[in-house]
Amino acid sequence: MAVGLLGVMTFTACSDDDSYAERRDRERSQISSFVKNGTCQISEDGDTLLYVAPITVISEEQFEAQDSTTDVSKNEYVYFESRGVYMQIMEKGSGDKLEDGDTRTVLSRYTELNISSDSIQSTNNNSSYANEPEVMTVSNSSGTYSASFISGLMKSLYESTTVPGGWLVPMPYIKLGRQDGNPIAKVRLIVPSTEGQQAALGDVYPCFYEITYMRSR
Repeated sequence: MAVGLLGVMTFTACSDDDSYAERRDRERSQISSFVKNGTCQISEDGDTLLYVAPITVISEEQFEAQDSTTDVSKNEYVYFESRGVYMQIMEKGSGDKLEDGDTRTVLSRYTELNISSDSIQSTNNNSSYANEPEVMTVSNSSGTYSASFISGLMKSLYESTTVPGGWLVPMPYIKLGRQDGNPIAKVRLIVPSTEGQQAALGDVYPCFYEITYMRSR
């Protein structure tokens, strides 16, 4: 499987007769199945590209009681009901959080899986994009986060500077440091179409993401 190139895009076709409500119902079923079963993506050479075990879902209340952490050994994901997003914090990172009133340039590496088709749709975690991370500006205004892509695969692939809302859900909980021998923030997300990129929003399909975040110099 070749991933990370424009030709990898595998969007889900829907019948013109499907109502939006029917598409959303199907999307919720796809997410439920993904949570229950996970996925394993194998390359043509037999290498594991992405493995997600069956997920243990915890509430926001439990997440807060655990000091805003998810137990990776139990494959815990917190479910944010108001957003429909599931999040696992694999590494909180080093450095500082994005404080109120701050704007920073953030660099990201990611893998995007189309849950509907159970296939990797795009990734910049390969040699083709070794020098091309996602570059975005992220702002915090009284706890409301906004962001725009400056450059990277997501911007060119979906022809939009809009950062998916789901990508910003981790911001209150992670630190934006530099690598420099220190761990950088890393999360996994299940993102419904309503919090996703332009194609997902239009065609109504959910995506799974593994993303790292660090500040630019």
